[in-house]
Amino acid sequence: MLSWLPVLVLLDESLPRTLMSSLPRHDVRTVQQMGWAGAKNGELLRRAAAAGFGALLTVDRSLEHQQPVATAGLGIIVLIAPTNRIQDLIPLVPNVLAALSELRPGHLVRVGA
Repeated sequence: MLSWLPVLVLLDESLPRTLMSSLPRHDVRTVQQMGWAGAKNGELLRRAAAAGFGALLTVDRSLEHQQPVATAGLGIIVLIAPTNRIQDLIPLVPNVLAALSELRPGHLVRVGA
């Protein structure tokens, strides 16, 4: 069953801020807005979970190999695109929205090619 509830989403600092407007049903913040720019992945995940974020969107494909995702306290969506430019990410938005509706803490979902 798909959830209709908005998710508090954190955009990793490598994603363009303009991606926020493509996720209108959700409360989206950037790492920079939260004052967490430069935080290492482990610290970022701890802060995000403690702040109540339900999801982290990132293009960091190595995150799952560096951090214990299962105990992260939030869901992670890894965007797989040729670049992190908005024109490469926009086509992924429908699948990101679908993933957010079912994402659970400790799960990682890859969206894209």
